[in-house]
Amino acid sequence: MDSQFLDTRSRREHRLRPTLVALAGAFTAIAAWTAAASVNTGAALDAAPLDATQIVERNAAARGGVEAWRKVQTMVWIGHIQSPHGPMPSLPFSMAQKRPNKTHFEINAMGQKTLRVFDGVAGWKVHARGDGSPDVQAFSPQDARFARDGQGIDGPLIDGKAKGNAVALEAKEQVEGQDAFRLNVRFASGDSELLWVDARSFLELKSERTSYAAGGAVAGKVTTYYRDYKEFEGLRIPTTIETGVGSGQGTDKMVIERVVINAPLDDRGFTRAAIDGRKPGIARGLDPAVHHAPQMPPPQTAQSTPPASAVAGPDSAQK
Repeated sequence: MDSQFLDTRSRREHRLRPTLVALAGAFTAIAAWTAAASVNTGAALDAAPLDATQIVERNAAARGGVEAWRKVQTMVWIGHIQSPHGPMPSLPFSMAQKRPNKTHFEINAMGQKTLRVFDGVAGWKVHARGDGSPDVQAFSPQDARFARDGQGIDGPLIDGKAKGNAVALEAKEQVEGQDAFRLNVRFASGDSELLWVDARSFLELKSERTSYAAGGAVAGKVTTYYRDYKEFEGLRIPTTIETGVGSGQGTDKMVIERVVINAPLDDRGFTRAAIDGRKPGIARGLDPAVHHAPQMPPPQTAQSTPPASAVAGPDSAQK
């Protein structure tokens, strides 16, 4: 593995860490719960006919329905990451999620794997040192808090009141030329996430969360765009997730090529044990049936028209 890649690995992981954890929540449906939502008054909202609760309900319907999402116990994404910070333009990845809040994420770069696992409370990450030996580290408190706030398959809004979350409608504004509602979701941890929901399709267009350095200092804002929604077994999922827009350092794009729903996944795949004796594929501890799951039929495009920017990009399979 070349030295330039090793030198930039930690920076790339720092950029990808909040995105990949946050994505677990961003791809999920939103439940129709009676939120303790407050709506700011002012000129920005004068033209908005809906309140936060109604927007949440319509988003849930647009994503395939609350009940359909509640039946999802596990979900696996397989695809590639396009990043200017890696040794090659396309890096294969796999990401598995399991209720209530478990995540297992792998990137395969030139035969070396970068792995992050989270069991709902604690997490671990590993990548190869220059000599090929594994460098295993526990999640920092900031990593763990960020992962917990991602809230797994359900995301931050489904049953949000029970999780201690609150949602407020802050404004109606444009995202890449599309009218959108800006929602502020405050977590029980005290942190918050901004979500922009398309005012026409009611699908998420964008999110923004604060990223923290290892010492706890604010590292900056992580902005993520969700593009090219497709339908998988009745659920609408964005198949390109772009991070780093406007940073001036190039963007990272996660392109989801396959989605496997409710595959049997061993809990060991989300623990420290998954890191030891790793094998090719999604990882030791995750059921091998996932590797042999049949290719899903071509997904149907969601019955809503995405913004023109949602289909832009060098890969025709992107959102």
